[in-house]
Amino acid sequence: MSIEKSAAEKGRVEPGVLYPVATPIGNLADISQRAIDTLRAVDIIAAEDTRHSQRLLAHLGIGTPLLACHEHNEEKVAGRLVERMRQGESVALISDAGTPLLSDPGYRLVRLAHAHGVRVSPVPGACAAIAALSAAGLPTDRFCFEGFAPAKTAARQKAFAALKDEPRSLVFYVSCHRIVETLADMIDAFGAQRPACLARELSKTFETIRQGALAELLAFVEADENQRKGEIVLVLGGQTQSQSMPGQDAALAILLQELPLKQAVNLAVKLYGGNRNELYKKALAMKDGAT
Repeated sequence: MSIEKSAAEKGRVEPGVLYPVATPIGNLADISQRAIDTLRAVDIIAAEDTRHSQRLLAHLGIGTPLLACHEHNEEKVAGRLVERMRQGESVALISDAGTPLLSDPGYRLVRLAHAHGVRVSPVPGACAAIAALSAAGLPTDRFCFEGFAPAKTAARQKAFAALKDEPRSLVFYVSCHRIVETLADMIDAFGAQRPACLARELSKTFETIRQGALAELLAFVEADENQRKGEIVLVLGGQTQSQSMPGQDAALAILLQELPLKQAVNLAVKLYGGNRNELYKKALAMKDGAT
């Protein structure tokens, strides 16, 4: 069903353009006037979940038709939408919350639009990753967005191990159902004292922003079940010189003087992170060199 737009409404968008539009991540007041005008003026809105987005549009008094565009149908829907834009219709792309394409579907549609000469014009706004970075108190001049870590333990541990020496701040989206095991795996990979920030339910009623070492954040989350609910972003400080391997080697040498080899290795991994097997081999070499 099409809805007739007034000339004033149509004038807020250009024909044949794709508009990725940022929507609120929690507080509905965070949507921009330009986003409202765009959603009202376009011919159709491609939404990750039409039922979820319909509630936002109803709140804003917007009656623009919705079309589902999610990871399971994007390949098929993208072609139809691009053809409509080539015929002069304007399309808005939204996700369930925040800026589209940030750990959300949509890149196939955007890529196909570019390939067919359709102009893409973003309407910026709320983004959970950027909001968390702004409140984390960690370096933001360079950062790495990692999205959701793998759900399976072995794959997640492997992904974290590959990032342990990354000097940039790291931003992760974390399922509330996996926050405890994710923090535990981060401690193994990055060390218990790696500085981090947990940002939960950003812009919502029960917003939590807690800065501390990974070990402190794990204890905080384990002690309060409310911190294991809602939408969570974790920001980790990057590897610094003080956290680098020379410091780990020195600590391991001291630990080996006081503890059994296996216990010394386990404690060094908890403090500094790193690959347990590699550190075990290094500890054996230190032991052999001392005898």
